[in-house]
Amino acid sequence: MNTARLSIFPLSGVVMFPGLQLPLHIFEPRYRALVGDALARDRKIAMIQPRAPGERAELFSIGCIGRIDDVEALEDGRYNIVLEGVTRFRLIRELTVSTAFRQVEGELIEEPADEALSSIERASIEREAQNFAERQGYSVDWESVSQLDDVALVNGISQIAPFDAAAKQALLEAPDLRSRCELLVQLMQFFARGNPDEGRATLQ
Repeated sequence: MNTARLSIFPLSGVVMFPGLQLPLHIFEPRYRALVGDALARDRKIAMIQPRAPGERAELFSIGCIGRIDDVEALEDGRYNIVLEGVTRFRLIRELTVSTAFRQVEGELIEEPADEALSSIERASIEREAQNFAERQGYSVDWESVSQLDDVALVNGISQIAPFDAAAKQALLEAPDLRSRCELLVQLMQFFARGNPDEGRATLQ
């Protein structure tokens, strides 16, 4: 089992996938300290969702480690950063630490190699994504989308779609690309049946 000590940024409703970028504006003192510490060491920050509000809320079991790919340090101590997803991890236990930010021990998850969808699966998710974008009024360059590989397409939609925290977590925890694709199609169809004025889709 490959484990690591991870400094975490618990953020509800936000997931990150390996290979994708996540821009963040860092303003709270404890997370400014987190970024400063990461920059001084390995530039890595672990994103994970809390199960409830609160500083010491229980955490979901799976998150994703990101590496700081770009950073803008502002004069007042805030940061604008871009994380590049590296690998998912499974939470083992939270550590007792003296830092302002929380730290955990996590098991690194080995991602399946060379994953791909069937032509039917690819067509299905592209069709549902177009329907979803049309209902939300999103302007999308579908020619560029068609050039994405299957992993980038499925993970990209999973990361940016306006689903609730539980739905995003389910997508993150899907064991492989096909499982995530199937769940994503179901979520977009579920959302399409609701009232678009109600905001985020929710499974709760």
